Amino acid sequence: MQARPASSDVPSPHPDDLDEARVTAAVMSFALLADPTRVRLLWALRDADADVATLAEIAGCRPTAASQHLSKLRFAGLVEGRRDGRRVVYRLRGAHVRSLLTEALFHADHQVSGQPVHD
Repeated sequence: MQARPASSDVPSPHPDDLDEARVTAAVMSFALLADPTRVRLLWALRDADADVATLAEIAGCRPTAASQHLSKLRFAGLVEGRRDGRRVVYRLRGAHVRSLLTEALFHADHQVSGQPVHD
């Protein structure tokens, strides 16, 4: 029976060292999350795909505004869209985006509700 390698011997799928490209990408993601409409759009996509008209209604903006925000989110790799006839259906691009959004909003909930912070 072969011993399993210690957890420190198992390579991480993500590097521990920060390089400029990763810092820049993270800053771009955080900057895009600094807009209430974009947060609402992403939150609407957390459990289901949706088209621009549906997302605009949920976010409380016009479809043209939603489309512009979604374009920026797509450029930054936070969402992806696919054609479905004449409309584009959007979805979050991966579990990392969902986790980032969820954790940010859970953190905000603690700030607003006064609930103690936990690890």
